[in-house]
Amino acid sequence: MGVVQPAIDQKRAISEIPVKVHEAAIFLGVSPQTVYLWVERKQIPHLRVMGRNIRFLKSELEPFRAQFKQEVGNGKTSEA
Repeated sequence: MGVVQPAIDQKRAISEIPVKVHEAAIFLGVSPQTVYLWVERKQIPHLRVMGRNIRFLKSELEPFRAQFKQEVGNGKTSEA
């Protein structure tokens, strides 16, 4: 059984297609500008493709989104 688990993880990683900034913004419920700001501040997991292109794996964004929603729910972010 120990051999099966890495194969499943590898298959999942191969089948996951990185998403662009706009798609990540929709997934997180924020503007693309906010996503770019988080990337600049290194606050969000991301990939660099061909130099300047930024991509995200949804599997890495899910924990970030959960943490972000929790902080908003607890009033830790500033309101306008």
